Amino acid sequence: MTENTRLDTGDTAPAFSLPSDTGATVSLADYAGKKVIVYFYPRANTPGCTAEACDFSDNLAQFNDADIDVVGISPDTPEKLAAFRADHDLAITLLSDPTKEVMRQWGAFGEKKNYGKTVQGVIRSTFLVGEDGTVEKAQYNVRASGHVGRILRDWPIG
Repeated sequence: MTENTRLDTGDTAPAFSLPSDTGATVSLADYAGKKVIVYFYPRANTPGCTAEACDFSDNLAQFNDADIDVVGISPDTPEKLAAFRADHDLAITLLSDPTKEVMRQWGAFGEKKNYGKTVQGVIRSTFLVGEDGTVEKAQYNVRASGHVGRILRDWPIG
């Protein structure tokens, strides 16, 4: 899959195994048989990424009530993610993809516009993966502010 390929509803979600902020390895296969939101963000402790992670954490009970887990993936090191969790009391799973290989497989890394310039970078993206490992929802170039509220309003949660 090239880095410009995007996932769509019905596609099989690409498998991954990545280190978490706790040092454990977390795989997509760990969520087989249940739904999981996988979201990609550029960098821990930046305003937009912090707002998004806090929103997911603050609303985690609603996702858990619907038997949905939430996983955030960034290029940050596990150590930086551990500090991010501690700084903001985050309750979601945070995974490290420093090579950006998983991001590329999910279409969440590639060309994007940043302040009017075309650059290579993380494309803020969110996916709902079903119990069978297929993509039920895929959104690219999402705005961090209000994103979780839009998911709760517009996606088949619960």
